[in-house]
Amino acid sequence: MTDLLAIGDEGLYRLAESARGWTARVLRATRSARCVAVDPHEPSVVYLGTRGDGVWKSVDAGRSWSRVALPEHDVFSLAVSPADGTVYVGCEPSRLFASRDAGGRWDPLDALVRLPSAPTWSFPPRPWTSHVSAIAPHPRRAGVLLVGIELGGLMLSEDAGESWHDHRPGAQRDVHAVVWHPRDDDRAYQAGGGGAARSSDRGRTWWAADAGRERSYCWGLAVDETEDDTWFVSASHGPRAAHGDAAADAGVYRWRGDGPWVRMAGGLPEPLDDMPYALASGGGRLFVGVRSGAIMESDDRGDRWEQLQVAGASLTGLRVLIPV
Repeated sequence: MTDLLAIGDEGLYRLAESARGWTARVLRATRSARCVAVDPHEPSVVYLGTRGDGVWKSVDAGRSWSRVALPEHDVFSLAVSPADGTVYVGCEPSRLFASRDAGGRWDPLDALVRLPSAPTWSFPPRPWTSHVSAIAPHPRRAGVLLVGIELGGLMLSEDAGESWHDHRPGAQRDVHAVVWHPRDDDRAYQAGGGGAARSSDRGRTWWAADAGRERSYCWGLAVDETEDDTWFVSASHGPRAAHGDAAADAGVYRWRGDGPWVRMAGGLPEPLDDMPYALASGGGRLFVGVRSGAIMESDDRGDRWEQLQVAGASLTGLRVLIPV
């Protein structure tokens, strides 16, 4: 069975699967929850990032929580390195921190904000600032790290954040999600405000991957664990459609090999009125979570979908979904 962690309007939830179906319960009630990460080596260790209230840590799978002593309060991204256990936190204004002792001490990786492009970073809804929107430590190579700035670019470090390569050629500057392939050391994938991109040289250079997808504003991103170059994005026509009050007119797409994108419609509404913010892949299953709280599952890489029947807590405002 697979459990899921989710972030919605009321906070952080755990969705537990049993022979009788799915049940949702609130792990931490807070309307400021923004991001979540699980230690891949200690799944009972969970980090929750909030906007305005810093980072909280649980060592007992969410039953109890303590706040960690991070210098910044507005947290937009979190990641735990599978390679060496380093915990990374991205903030607004754009700053990056690393902890090598599970959240006890935080070291600022300020070489990031000294990049030549840094003075140009600006988030359109709050143009006086920007934030670290995505953090992707390489799954096997400690120190290799991709970091996205919304809106500023996709940056690469090969020495655990001590130095950085500025925005990567071919990548989207409006970064929403970045994922490494779980098995192939060289492949990485990106979803951004102007489309999608992929890299086959460990994040150094990128190629646009947009053929066949009629919607350009990409948000959710997931990578198949078993196929070499199969990945998924969710997309709408722009930020107003994706985040506004009207119908999102969105879709979920699959890319295989050299593409192009194919829209997944076997059981998914087409178009989706609610933005599919959350894509997650694990255990041979693909999950899509939409803003209204509905979650769909596919066990055949998106050809057919079924909606999960979830009892318990309401999942309204669903925006993050990760398997644990």
